[in-house]
Amino acid sequence: MHVPKESDTAVLTLLRRLVAAGPVLLGGLLLVARSGPPSAGLLLDLGVGLAALSLLSLRRRLGWRLGWWLALVTAVLTAFSLTVLGVAAVAYASVCARGRWRQWAPVAAVFWVSQVVYSRWQGTVAYTVAYGVVAALAIGGLTASGLYLRGRRELAAARGAAELAEQRQRVRQARLAERLKIAQEMHDVLAHRISLLAMLAGGLAHRTDLPAEETRDVARAIQENAHQSLTELRAVLGTLRLDGDGTEPPQPTLAHLDALFEEVRAAGQRVEVDDTIAGRERLPARTGRDAYRIVQEALTNARKHAPGARVTAELTGGPGDGLRIRVSNPSPHGTAPGPGGRLGLVGLAERTRMAGGAISHELHDGRFVLDARLPWED
Repeated sequence: MHVPKESDTAVLTLLRRLVAAGPVLLGGLLLVARSGPPSAGLLLDLGVGLAALSLLSLRRRLGWRLGWWLALVTAVLTAFSLTVLGVAAVAYASVCARGRWRQWAPVAAVFWVSQVVYSRWQGTVAYTVAYGVVAALAIGGLTASGLYLRGRRELAAARGAAELAEQRQRVRQARLAERLKIAQEMHDVLAHRISLLAMLAGGLAHRTDLPAEETRDVARAIQENAHQSLTELRAVLGTLRLDGDGTEPPQPTLAHLDALFEEVRAAGQRVEVDDTIAGRERLPARTGRDAYRIVQEALTNARKHAPGARVTAELTGGPGDGLRIRVSNPSPHGTAPGPGGRLGLVGLAERTRMAGGAISHELHDGRFVLDARLPWED
């Protein structure tokens, strides 16, 4: 069904006004055209038509109930008045457009009977029968037009509600995506720092024979990592609350991996790096950020599930060939991380998928291997 536009509504409004005012204008022309003095009946008929036309213009302000009564009363008056016929037609069509069949059916019956009564005063029985048939067809047409307008209005309302629901759904999805982004970024940042803190604190707990100077160095490293955790957390929250220009603060990329390796080595994690990436200066910034997070999470998992084990990180690829990141470490129990250790892996899988890449993790010869591939167009 066609949804009404503003131009359609304007045309319908003009048409209703012409239908309602037409008989009144015709009565006025007859009054002017008369050569002799106007009859009382014609003056009364014209007055009734003008009064009904005035009430019709106020029907929206009068409300539904008074609008229904206006349709009923004008339908009755058509048995005696010609000028009120247009007002009665418009009022009846409005009842059909806004009410149920229980509301418009009685008005339709009264309207038809009034037309039959009017025709009976004007001519013979045959004329009355013919007029009654024409009146029934006309009232049927008014009913159909009113129901059609009602259907158009309901369809427009339904589509408006659907569009509003769709808009709200988009807002909910955007909020959910923002929350997922917050959770992922916080996990990437905090899991890395907290695992470093746990490693440093674990060293203090197990090495009670450390000299005072080394103990102070470890405590200082714990303090620095705690402060760095807060700094990075503020950076994440700042990224998620962008200014109006949409400019993001700088994020760690592939160029920051050397600093990451130095940091984890200083905390006691043993890491071997095999970096054969070609043309790294041409690597897109988004791919560099994803690569950094993948390596960071892989090192975090190794510290959590294989503390003290040697970690091997291999980075290969180039423009047109893609970027491959392969991080492996011994699995102390010969099993992959349990359900509690898979949150970061799930986040990495989602991050890699959104970047158009692929990631896998498996046990191979007693080693846990994380293998990620990211697209890198030439």
